[in-house]
Amino acid sequence: MRARTRRSGDQLAVLAGARLDLLQVAPGARAKYVALGGVLLSTGGLAVLSAAFAVHMTLGAWWPVALLIGLGWGLVIVNLDRMLLVGMGHDRSWLRNVAMAVPRLGLALVLGTVISTPLTLQVFHREIEATMLTMQAEAAREFTAELDADVRYAQIPALRQQVADEQAVIASGGGTDPNADPRVVAAQADRDGKQAAYDAASAQSAQLAAKAQCELDGTCGSGTAGVGDAYVSAATAAGQQATVRDAAKAALDAADAALAQARTSAERDAESADARSVAQAQSGLAGDQADLKRLTAARDAEQAGFEAENAQSTGILARLEAMSRLSDDRPLVGTAHLMLFLLFLSVELLPVVMKVLLNFAEPAAYDRLVQLREAEEVEGEEIRREGRRRAQQARADLVVAAETDRMARELLDRELAARDEAARAAEEAARRKQAKGLSRVLRGLGSRAASTLRPSRGAGQQPAVDRRDGTVDTGELERLLAGPSGIGLWGTTPIDPAAEVLREAAGRPAVPAPRSGQDAVLAGGRAER
Repeated sequence: MRARTRRSGDQLAVLAGARLDLLQVAPGARAKYVALGGVLLSTGGLAVLSAAFAVHMTLGAWWPVALLIGLGWGLVIVNLDRMLLVGMGHDRSWLRNVAMAVPRLGLALVLGTVISTPLTLQVFHREIEATMLTMQAEAAREFTAELDADVRYAQIPALRQQVADEQAVIASGGGTDPNADPRVVAAQADRDGKQAAYDAASAQSAQLAAKAQCELDGTCGSGTAGVGDAYVSAATAAGQQATVRDAAKAALDAADAALAQARTSAERDAESADARSVAQAQSGLAGDQADLKRLTAARDAEQAGFEAENAQSTGILARLEAMSRLSDDRPLVGTAHLMLFLLFLSVELLPVVMKVLLNFAEPAAYDRLVQLREAEEVEGEEIRREGRRRAQQARADLVVAAETDRMARELLDRELAARDEAARAAEEAARRKQAKGLSRVLRGLGSRAASTLRPSRGAGQQPAVDRRDGTVDTGELERLLAGPSGIGLWGTTPIDPAAEVLREAAGRPAVPAPRSGQDAVLAGGRAER
């Protein structure tokens, strides 16, 4: 159990960037690096949960898939945090420590914000979802109002009313009211006026007749019964009013006749107008219905698309907007959200902050061991590098020496070949010259022998050859000419024995044989040295 615990602690220390070989020398730093490794694992666990919540909220992924993606994101975060820790070595200069700490703290702050945001949204998910429903309903109402004010669909209400009117006309067979005809309306107004005049005249006439009767009875007016002046005056007024009433009655009868005639004409015209109205309504109804259907379908499509998009607007951005609105409406929720966000952020920043604080402290034994070990490694690598450089230089020198030797041999071979070629050319020229000289000598010897032998020849005697005067007999001459050539191995040409004999016969000194080409080259080299 203790070995397993120690192995786990070693793994956490390595995760925090420690070297196990140095921890064995300085075991006091082990607890610090094991704790840092545990903090790194904690940040990785929070990153796993955050990524899983984010993927589930934004993509609606299945929870096992979201957890797998979260594990990958957690490994990335652990690796980044470890890079931030390992890259911050201990330095005595606080300026360099600050220069290294500022960008790392900034990066850790960004990572902490990204990781803590989904976690805080998940904590307040019930309140956020309720706020999102309210926001979706408001968005739907705003979109509907925008569609109503859209010029593309402004004709829909008028088309609907027109289609309803046309359908009513077709259903009623026209439905034209004769009483609505202008002629009928005018005749009815005239008749109503005449009726009012007749009614007023009739009422006035009845009143005046009642007054005359009252004067006749003596129950009113003058109070004197019988036909008197008062009665005559009242009776005259009643008669005159009766005449007015009769005239009003005649006018009323004429108005009734005109109204009846107007109604007859209006009814006759209404029948033909109804037929025309039905035909017009039938011809316009199809087009109006098609336009209304097209515009309504386009508007319904936009409405349906918005409703689908609005229903799916449940991602992180929508939740952040809902959280912002919730914080504005309910300050206590905003405060709780801020505190929770800072809590998760501090957990994410803790490894880097701890490393920065440790760098500002005095270097511990482990830090000094790290510096010494790194210096030893650098020195060893420099020694190995110098050895490799020297070995490469030695190999290069060997290659240069071998190449120089090869070039010297090649130059020597070329020089020997050139000298051999020159020796062969000289030998060929000497042979040609020797052949020419020999032919001249032979011709001279032949002529001299003939002149000498001709007077002294006896029977059965051979002529003697006097070598002192340069003459030879023909047998010895042929033997000398058939003798072997004396060409040397290196292209030099010793003097031919035949030429020696001829030189002796001619009284000239013999030419010594030149040295071979190899001897000449060696002699030349010794002379140069």
